[in-house]
Amino acid sequence: MTPEEITQRLELLRIEHRDLDVAIIALGTGATVDQLQLARLKKRKLKLRDEIAWCEDQLLPDIIA
Repeated sequence: MTPEEITQRLELLRIEHRDLDVAIIALGTGATVDQLQLARLKKRKLKLRDEIAWCEDQLLPDIIA
């Protein structure tokens, strides 16, 4: 992957991560809470966070002190 592709992927991941935030809040504040769906959304959000971290690591050079 080129740095440009990683940057584009990173932006898409961040958007999806924010969308999941909104969905989790909306699902959690409803009259009846679907715990299974809520758990799935949270798990997906954690996976996205890991992928975001990987992309950021690829864009930043390693600094050896």
